[in-house]
Amino acid sequence: MRDMRTGIGYDSHRFAENRGLVIGGVTVPYEKGLAGHSDADVLVHAVIDALMGAANLGDIGKVFPDNDGRFKDISSLLLLKRTAEMLDLKGYRVVNVDSVVVMQEPRIGKFTPQMAENIASALGIESSRVCVKGKTDEGLGFVGRVEGVKAFASVLIEESGE
Repeated sequence: MRDMRTGIGYDSHRFAENRGLVIGGVTVPYEKGLAGHSDADVLVHAVIDALMGAANLGDIGKVFPDNDGRFKDISSLLLLKRTAEMLDLKGYRVVNVDSVVVMQEPRIGKFTPQMAENIASALGIESSRVCVKGKTDEGLGFVGRVEGVKAFASVLIEESGE
């Protein structure tokens, strides 16, 4: 039987002026973006963290530190591709990704299929293996006050057997 591992990822970013709102590699129309060193893609960051945890590679902050100029304003999808390459080098492949983006506004439901496609493409898997869901916090906490966004991801990886 192949070695199978799960990973859980989490990320959050506060809203910021004069930035695009990038979630799952999609620029979502909104008056604010998210603060961060890279493109601040909260969803992709959560997926990266989950994959790194599953493969025991550390966490996103250690592998792609926010004090490294190479990652300034970089597309998080590129970081996700690099993460997939790191998994491949360790002999693992992604089985599936399940994720949740929690934000009060804007609503992202119509963008989630493209987000799933972008993540799947970066990982080299079928889009049917990636689920992206949008939720609110029903007006509670920093998300409910529209101060920022948080995302969670759960992943399953397995030995590639190659």
